Amino acid sequence: MMTPEKNIFKKYATDYDPVKIASIDGTDTEPHDRGVVRALCSEYAPNKLVKGDPQRTLFIARLNPRTTQDTIQSEFSKFGRIVHCRLVKDIVTGKSKQYAFVEYESYSDMEKAYRDMHKEYIDGTEIIVEREAERRLDGWRPRRFGGGFGGQKESGQLRFGCRKRPFKKPLIIT
Repeated sequence: MMTPEKNIFKKYATDYDPVKIASIDGTDTEPHDRGVVRALCSEYAPNKLVKGDPQRTLFIARLNPRTTQDTIQSEFSKFGRIVHCRLVKDIVTGKSKQYAFVEYESYSDMEKAYRDMHKEYIDGTEIIVEREAERRLDGWRPRRFGGGFGGQKESGQLRFGCRKRPFKKPLIIT
């Protein structure tokens, strides 16, 4: 007998459900904090003007404010040919928002950079590297709307489903 698709365990999120993402084991059914409620109530549509393949795109965060697009390009080009690199800047001030996106020509190059650049230092600042989520995960909500994966809470509990804390299979006690 085949298992229905919804019951197949997945270590990493393939769709975005704020309640499940915020759960330790991915089995919660009720929101447990205001951030999750905010994510459930928010309306967000991915930017349709963004081009490229989300399966070959990395999200780079916690960049030094002085880091330039050229620096990102040179650091990440060590892993393969980059199709597009974009350091996100404030539309009014022109200052870096301290995150960027890098799209690779091949999936294997993206995987190498994903594996090797996470927690590395650029311009003296430790960065984080994740796969792009906005166009890859249905229902994605950014952190400003209560969504996202990361962010440490005061209690020390993290939102789960990302690299740092992947989902764990729920314990079934018989």
